[in-house]
Amino acid sequence: MQRALAALTMGLFLLPAAGQNRPTPPSAPPQPQTITGFRDVQAEVQHEKTFLGVPDAQRAGEHLRILTSEPHMASTPEDRKTVDYVAGKFRAAGLDNKIVEYKVWLAGKPDEVMLQIVYPKIARQALQMREHVDGDKYQDDPRVVTGFNAGSPSGDVEGDVVYANYGRPEDFRKLQDLKVDVRGKIVITRYGNNYRGVKSHVAEQYGATAVIIYSDPSDDGYVKGDVYPKGPWRPESGVQRGSVKYIFKYPGDPTTPGFASTPDLPDVKRSSPEKSADMPTIPTMPLSYGDAKMIMQELGGPESPREWQGGLPFTYHVGPGATRVHMRLKMNYAYRTIWDVIGTIPGTESADQPVIAGNHRDAWVYGTVDPNSGTAAMLETVHGLGELLKAGWKPKRTIIFGSWDAEEQGLIGSTEWAEDQEKQLGNAAVYFNMDVAVSGPSFAASAVPSLKQFIRDATKTVPSPSGGSVYEAWQKSTQNAANTEPLQRKLPNVTSTDVPVGDLGSGSDYTPFLQHLGVPSTDITSNGPYGVYHSVFDNLQWFTKFADPNFLYEQQMARVFGIEVLRMADADVLPHDYQVYGKEITAYLEALQRRCSAAFGKQSPDFTASLDAARRLTNAGQAVIASQTAPAESAEKRQKLNRSLISAERQLMFADGLPKRPWFRHAVYAPGEFTGYAAVVLPSVTEAVDNGDLKTAQEQLNTLAAAIARSAEVLENSQKGD
Repeated sequence: MQRALAALTMGLFLLPAAGQNRPTPPSAPPQPQTITGFRDVQAEVQHEKTFLGVPDAQRAGEHLRILTSEPHMASTPEDRKTVDYVAGKFRAAGLDNKIVEYKVWLAGKPDEVMLQIVYPKIARQALQMREHVDGDKYQDDPRVVTGFNAGSPSGDVEGDVVYANYGRPEDFRKLQDLKVDVRGKIVITRYGNNYRGVKSHVAEQYGATAVIIYSDPSDDGYVKGDVYPKGPWRPESGVQRGSVKYIFKYPGDPTTPGFASTPDLPDVKRSSPEKSADMPTIPTMPLSYGDAKMIMQELGGPESPREWQGGLPFTYHVGPGATRVHMRLKMNYAYRTIWDVIGTIPGTESADQPVIAGNHRDAWVYGTVDPNSGTAAMLETVHGLGELLKAGWKPKRTIIFGSWDAEEQGLIGSTEWAEDQEKQLGNAAVYFNMDVAVSGPSFAASAVPSLKQFIRDATKTVPSPSGGSVYEAWQKSTQNAANTEPLQRKLPNVTSTDVPVGDLGSGSDYTPFLQHLGVPSTDITSNGPYGVYHSVFDNLQWFTKFADPNFLYEQQMARVFGIEVLRMADADVLPHDYQVYGKEITAYLEALQRRCSAAFGKQSPDFTASLDAARRLTNAGQAVIASQTAPAESAEKRQKLNRSLISAERQLMFADGLPKRPWFRHAVYAPGEFTGYAAVVLPSVTEAVDNGDLKTAQEQLNTLAAAIARSAEVLENSQKGD
């Protein structure tokens, strides 16, 4: 889904241009002498060595070529072709295979998307809204859908225009300071700094009648460097599609919050789409900066604050006055069928503790980077595990691969499946996510704290195309520049001086697993300069020219993903580190306590109980580490510990969910209401503090303390005698 505009960063390595000789494959990193959670390290090393030899760069490239040969928006016939392709590869690898259908409220190709400048009359014209550059062979396919924002209602609106920068709450407050009233106006904002649906949400609250969101060249266009086809950045006709559904309230089918949209679900059990809490009420549409320039250059009113100035070649004004536009959207919503592909490898000893790994398959257009670089890599991971199966290997834990549909329209396929399987996933050990696998050579990851070191260790085993291990390349990239995380702002690496692993907010398919079900999760990517996000230009021509000409980073990501799955599926004791988790929660609490002291003085909430609980969790996690390093001989003791490690994350869930957002249950991480993607830590307390509601903040601190204490208690009990 959203690789957030934070992902549109400069690459930190130079890739060979298309047509150059293929680099010599790097030598394998040294084999690990110890692996957390394993009694027989050498057996695991041998399995990993066999696996690492299977994922193939050129075969991954062939997957990518086939998957992205046609536009394949969710629920289209072309999307169905990708279902059959992925299912066939799962079967060929020996996985038990199932195609799961859901009937969901989904946007199809709009009947009309029109934006016309009606004043000044000399400029009266319908804007082009056609994506085109010289020399792109994919752009003219008649199945390419005009840029639109899923979740937007239909509308026919005419009005003066006001520029609101990134559409954040602070931007609208600044407009108030400037005596600019947005009520009854059409707001134009630039993409970036938050989820696009937040822009609609805030504009709606301030009384705007419609929203236009454009990609400013300062954020991902010519200000960054050469634009496509000469360079990797967004050309002036490029349009960023995307959902504006309020996924920070709940993701998935808007008519079935909290339960699955199975094909046989009676309509009477569904809520009205028009009254859904996750659907905006004002029309919203995306625009290229080539078309936005026609609007922005005529705006009157005061000069914008200088930090609002973007990259277009004139002084930005905030309006209103001088520019009036007419927007007409005729959206096309219906209940439509989507398809998840589920592939399973049964476990032998701990089959009730599944390891789940997934990637979404649907795209706004071709989706070569987002998401099918991840699909291609996942298929090579599956191929590698298939070769192990042929050699007689069987995992201890059941492995489930999910190819999710309709992620782009609101995390729908993964959310419906997670809600559908909630009882069966009660003991799931982990969810591994890979969305945008490759947009360049710079590896990055996000995870719950208990799995941050696990990811670092996994990358030490995998060779990097740049030489050495992925971990070593990761270290170099973070030393050379600030390595921006893929789905949200990078949060402080509060407990380690090692390579930074970010925190999980939202915007991809880990959301229902972590924040609704309490399954520990990770997300991995390999970043580079990526200016064609959600446009027609995210195609194989762009990818092979600027991202990964020889598909070597596809191969790398398949290997990292597979090592994650292998280690978690076969570990005698799960490698979840709750000592780190406790330390990170402590750091979050201390930072929030300092903020409250500065803002509220003696009226600040009392953090004593929550800090005590966090330190108790840290100590309990530390006591478990010895058992993970040298797993007990007794299978019964190992199982007891594993059940506790799985339960510890579940204890960090609120039974009634977050205030005003009950679908989100996690006490420590949630997407922010006004960020949408970026993680807000300790969300129930933080948002109460943001609102100045100290009574609620104290109540939520008490509830948080109880959740952390429950998590500590299950770990403490795991160390007691039977």
